[in-house]
Amino acid sequence: MRALLFGAEEKSPEAERTLNRVIDMAFQSVEIYERLSMVAQDGDIEGLYELIAEYPNILEHFDNVSFCETPLHIAAEKGQTHFAMELMNLKPSLALKLNVSGFSPMHLALQNNHIRMVRGFLAMDSSLVSIKGRGRITPLHYVAQLGNEELLSEFLFACPSSVEDLTIKCETAVHVAVKSQQFMAFKVLLGWVRRVNREEILDWKDEDGNTVFHIAASMNQTETCSAAL
Repeated sequence: MRALLFGAEEKSPEAERTLNRVIDMAFQSVEIYERLSMVAQDGDIEGLYELIAEYPNILEHFDNVSFCETPLHIAAEKGQTHFAMELMNLKPSLALKLNVSGFSPMHLALQNNHIRMVRGFLAMDSSLVSIKGRGRITPLHYVAQLGNEELLSEFLFACPSSVEDLTIKCETAVHVAVKSQQFMAFKVLLGWVRRVNREEILDWKDEDGNTVFHIAASMNQTETCSAAL
């Protein structure tokens, strides 16, 4: 390591001391974030505050990294709801971060079916319904794909503009529901766009030039086609 950092030739005592400080800081940093990862996995709120007392700026690091797994991602994946809410209260910006796979904490909570946590996120920041992850897929798109009608309704009421969000394939949540053959989810979305006078969304085309009704017809979804009449 010394050769890599300073070259193979002999260095002065001051250079050696500098190198040792760099190495010590690197190992200390790794240990700190390993401890933070462990308290997130365990949902250990007391442990979180002990770390903050030792290292008051420990959460600031994540603001300076574009894509990373934050302790909020870890808590979301593990279903540590109370820890996640405490952490989000301390550092709201963590909820906006994508990990290296392109997922936010909200996406991970949905993927792992931690619905209580999803609702907690929603209560703290309704705009998270529209956070764009991998493929520009939002939590609303994901719930439309799953066909969770109750959560879909909650998302729409919390963040009405989310119905306009498009994936990289130019799909609305309505497109996603129809392609996933989630008829009840489609009915919720249809009722919503009618309620807010945005029925023109039904005529929006995906990247292949298909509206939701073109897709429904091609998949022989007669119920979907009939619902619009």
